[in-house]
Amino acid sequence: MLIKRKEFLQIGSLAATSLLVPKFLKAFEEPARVPAGNKVLVVLQLSGGNDGLNTIIPYRNDIYFKSRPGIGIARDKALSLTDEAGMHPSLTSFKALFDEGGLGIINGVGYPNPDRSHFRSMDIWHTASPAEEYWNNGWLGRYLDAQCSGCDLPTQIIEMDDVLSLAMKGAEHNGIALKDPRRLYGTANEKFFREVMQEHGDQFHEEPVEYLYKTMAHTLSSADYIFKQSRHHPTKATYPATGLGNRFKNIASLIFSDINTKVYYVSLGSFDTHIYQQMQQQRLFTELNDTIKAFTDDLKNEGRFEDVLLMTFSEFGRRVSQNASGGTDHGTANNMMLIGGGLKQKGMINAMPDLTDLQDGDLKYQVDFKQVYATILKKLAGS
Repeated sequence: MLIKRKEFLQIGSLAATSLLVPKFLKAFEEPARVPAGNKVLVVLQLSGGNDGLNTIIPYRNDIYFKSRPGIGIARDKALSLTDEAGMHPSLTSFKALFDEGGLGIINGVGYPNPDRSHFRSMDIWHTASPAEEYWNNGWLGRYLDAQCSGCDLPTQIIEMDDVLSLAMKGAEHNGIALKDPRRLYGTANEKFFREVMQEHGDQFHEEPVEYLYKTMAHTLSSADYIFKQSRHHPTKATYPATGLGNRFKNIASLIFSDINTKVYYVSLGSFDTHIYQQMQQQRLFTELNDTIKAFTDDLKNEGRFEDVLLMTFSEFGRRVSQNASGGTDHGTANNMMLIGGGLKQKGMINAMPDLTDLQDGDLKYQVDFKQVYATILKKLAGS
């Protein structure tokens, strides 16, 4: 039986949506495992350019309120962190983590010659390239290349989405994209794909078709492994019934299992608040806050909070001054938050942005984000 064009495209679609370019995947009779106690990184991307000044609020700075007469958050509304800074009122679980030593805040994170385009700036953050250079592999993909040279560890990096980010693509190896282990398993086990494998395993000789066949075979193996591992120790905690809540619930179940994953990647957005910023940011922060509370409580109950580091970032911050539409436009430097039970540095790690020293109305960066990446990867690789 010849493979039909429609069936060929179906195979390609499965490969593209679930694994993308999984050149090194093999069957997992003896999968490597990450035992409890090893470090796990969770990267949370706040897509769209979150407004850092209304996240970590300089509520004793007159310039802040003069620049934002309509959207500035008053001191009596903000959650107090220090004498100089507060937090958005929707982030109550982050405030609790700050008080107990489970949260670190890095202010003024950015890079030289900042770009205000969503796509270009996100590429720079994903690849960790200089602003004037264009790279085609990501910072986590390169980590995977280094860690998986000559090994079969395709599930070391998982993105909880249908599409793989540039950050997860290496020169040799790529991470895996999936929203739900059960859904990937169900798709991979559809009758059509199993029949193709059984009937055509030795008949694909043309390079494109052979590649797609191998990709499909690897997808089936990976789907089986991830789904079965996720059932070993599923979380019993209740998570918000939201997209972000479901993804973090799946991450928790995988962390508690014996799967070999060391990096999870998840996104929330859009934080592109040109208009109606207060409502948009509050809605997204409420979803974020409730999810992170469920996740960190779950990790603590399972004795894994010290083993997990959660890092937030956004492709840029917003301008210091509000615009005429009750929002803010694309800016530059921003804050990053680090959450975990094993933080060496916690609380307010560096000084708040200097609102008296701006560049074209934007914040000047204090910390290059590539330094943060390097520190995190050094700790991860050494765990």
